[in-house]
Amino acid sequence: MIHSFEYCLEKINDTGEVVAVRDYIVQIEGLSGVRVNEGVAFETGQHGYVVRIEEKYVWVVVFSKEVLNSGTRVVRTGNKLKVTCGDGLLGHAISPLGYVIDGGKGLSEASESIEVDREPLGIERRVIITKPMLTGTTIVDLALPLGAGQRELVIGERKTGKTWFALQALATQVRQGKVGVYCAIGKQAGEILAVKQWLEKNKVMDGVIIVASGAKENQAEVVLTPLTAMSVAEYMRDRGRDVFVVLDDLTTHAKYYREISLVMGKFPGRDSYPGDIFYMQSKLLERAGCFEVEGKERSISCMPIAESVGGDMTGYIQTNLMSITDGHVYFDLEKFQHGARPAVNIFLSVTRVGRQTRNKLYHNISAEIYAILKKVESAKVFTKFGPEQTEEVKMTLVRGENMDKLLTRANGKILEEGEMLYLYAWYRKKELVKETPEELLEMMNNKGLAQKWGELLKRTDSVEELTAFVEKRDRYADS
Repeated sequence: MIHSFEYCLEKINDTGEVVAVRDYIVQIEGLSGVRVNEGVAFETGQHGYVVRIEEKYVWVVVFSKEVLNSGTRVVRTGNKLKVTCGDGLLGHAISPLGYVIDGGKGLSEASESIEVDREPLGIERRVIITKPMLTGTTIVDLALPLGAGQRELVIGERKTGKTWFALQALATQVRQGKVGVYCAIGKQAGEILAVKQWLEKNKVMDGVIIVASGAKENQAEVVLTPLTAMSVAEYMRDRGRDVFVVLDDLTTHAKYYREISLVMGKFPGRDSYPGDIFYMQSKLLERAGCFEVEGKERSISCMPIAESVGGDMTGYIQTNLMSITDGHVYFDLEKFQHGARPAVNIFLSVTRVGRQTRNKLYHNISAEIYAILKKVESAKVFTKFGPEQTEEVKMTLVRGENMDKLLTRANGKILEEGEMLYLYAWYRKKELVKETPEELLEMMNNKGLAQKWGELLKRTDSVEELTAFVEKRDRYADS
């Protein structure tokens, strides 16, 4: 939020004049006391912020598609670019400048202005990640566990289900009491609306703030979008809330930043990206993590999304983000085309932090899933040559079919932790399980097994005990 030209002229009275115009970027002479990222106001009613300071000129990005004229007067605001935050934002969509854009009411008086581009908290304020973070998706929660405060990249081809996986994780976290922040970067209006409707349908929108910029918006606003989303998350964290942030997506963010940089005349590097793109996005993602706030542990978990092209994970922005984050979940186009939902390739996915938050039971389950799927992949390659299948190969393929039901077909609904483990206890069997995940969960609820199942999970770290429980379900239900 930036004050008017007249207000700033009266309060600050440090003026300048537009001397050159390059589309939405202008060169200004004057503004002797200006700082980088400081907001400015033009006499024509437009606003902008400072992105570069040179010996003679100041470069300003304007939040408007209307072209300014040379000679236009401009004045400093005296403050770095800020947005207004408050609990009243929950359940609403806002622009990168903090304005409510979904027709909702304005913020209450209990709001506060915070800087958009803040420095990440130092290492002295950070604590070790010890709490797990569930996504509601079996393949990730069982094989690629995540931790609260982790930054996990979601990468893959276009239209392979990355956004909907992130939204499922967002809904799961909001149901556990966290604040959700969904950041739509340069999206079509219809895509933003579809996300909001999905959140409303799943009854979690009241705990979510959408920070959105459209594809037709001014480039400066698109670049600011993830910065505003992180500022909103930090506001909630500082008030004692845990936060889950989805940044959708940072490859689009990098493209818009590249465009601004080229217009400003910055020297292009690899793929024409400016040399500071790594610094900008690493500083952004460093604002997530697990922190100590007033003596308590609070986390900002972040799930940035990146788009790969032609199955190539080695693109400049993609590898940058991999090196910045704490792991990545890779969405495989081939698996998607074969009907896997989510189309996660666990052999090309990594989690560097989440395993330390899990107990021995989860470690055993994760290792067993990897071992089974590895055997299944080898058996499928072997059967392509058409030899007669041995009993061992047949059993491996059956176990693979069971795992397929668990990991890719059990995700029609957002699953609770106990439900995932119950399904795993069934589908780890060496004989074919004909029941669907829905039928097995209905069986657990109808037979009143949920309480006994929960008690078992608290006292055991043995996968065999879980299987023994489901095999004797009738005796447990009747006792």
